[in-house]
Amino acid sequence: MKEDLVAISTKSISAKAMVGASIIVAFVFAFSSVKMQLGNMFADLASANQPDAEDVAEAAISLSPDDPTANWFKASVEKNVFSPKRLENSRQFFERTVKLAPYDYRWWLELARSYEQAENSNAEAAFLQANKLAPSSVYVQWQLGNFYLRQGRTNDAFAAFRNATLNNFVYREQVFSLAWDYFEKDPAKLETVIADDPSVYAFLAKFYAARGFAADSVRIWNKLSDTQRNEYPELRKVMAQGLFERRFYPQALSFAVEAGIDPDSKPETFTNGGFESDLVPPENTFFGWRTARTDGKLDIAADRSVKRSGARSIRLSFKGYSKAELYNLFQTIAVEPSTNYKLSFWVRTEALRSGGPPQIEAVCLNDEKLITTTKPFAAGTNDWSQLSLEVSTPANCNGLTIRTARAYCGDNCPIVGIVWYDDFEITK
Repeated sequence: MKEDLVAISTKSISAKAMVGASIIVAFVFAFSSVKMQLGNMFADLASANQPDAEDVAEAAISLSPDDPTANWFKASVEKNVFSPKRLENSRQFFERTVKLAPYDYRWWLELARSYEQAENSNAEAAFLQANKLAPSSVYVQWQLGNFYLRQGRTNDAFAAFRNATLNNFVYREQVFSLAWDYFEKDPAKLETVIADDPSVYAFLAKFYAARGFAADSVRIWNKLSDTQRNEYPELRKVMAQGLFERRFYPQALSFAVEAGIDPDSKPETFTNGGFESDLVPPENTFFGWRTARTDGKLDIAADRSVKRSGARSIRLSFKGYSKAELYNLFQTIAVEPSTNYKLSFWVRTEALRSGGPPQIEAVCLNDEKLITTTKPFAAGTNDWSQLSLEVSTPANCNGLTIRTARAYCGDNCPIVGIVWYDDFEITK
């Protein structure tokens, strides 16, 4: 019996000891885990530029000396001090970061930049290791390309940049801009360093359009098939607007037609010259009829009861409109420079009275200078009559605006009555 009690007591003590040891081990492990997590959290959430960054870095390293994020943060803080000793400390912490996490390309990039800053010959090897670990990363390609460019190795740089343009539109735009400036705005040289890919061509066309290289924009866009172009409907609208605003009207027209903004518009032709189609909101067209706000003093609407031909005309009802400028019905037409055109249209009036009657003007949109104008419309009530203009476009002019204006009669000179238009035509 005593022997059995001694055995039981011994077993009980051993069990308690084992349980106690397990608790201690668990506590130590939990404490170490918590320390590591705290160190990682401090490093991950802090910024190397915040005022207490050095204290946070020390705390992170103290809590978790073997955590790569903590070492990276410490290296980043040291790098910001800009002293030879601190830069050397930074490099050592970056090297330790890489040893702790050798398969994370981000740390290799940081080490590579640290080496480059110290003019260490290992910089290229570190960049290439990052590229080996993440060959499809656009960010790695961008960093590698910039390294080679700083080294004067242009061919290697743009080989990396070419990969960057293929996979990411954000870096693609940066590569375009960098090469554009580097090659002094030479499209031919820029195009040697981009990927041969429809997506790249689409955004390069937009890049050219935004910079006023209209012919190159159209040329690059035409490299795409119809199916490929249809993948970028919004891009076509952006290019149409960009080229129109930069006053490249023929090229803007081609994109506006393709984008479905002005599907029926053609060069050297009035769109909806007979007003058989509805007017669209002015913000939805570049080359159709557009109207401006008139504060209720002028109504512009289609008229089915009065027309010279077809099913309807356009009616302008003046209700005491008195501003010196009119310009409330106008259309832009893509034309050729240094070319003679004949503009004709039909007009009818009813009870028209004003010291400054309406008239039609032709204006070169490239410099907004008036080319010619009709005589003011006859006062009173008059049946349909045809008016015409001879328009000679200047050498700088590829866009005309044909608009309703008025003869000047002072800053407060009202117009009352009705004007109808129909059958606008323009011919060479």
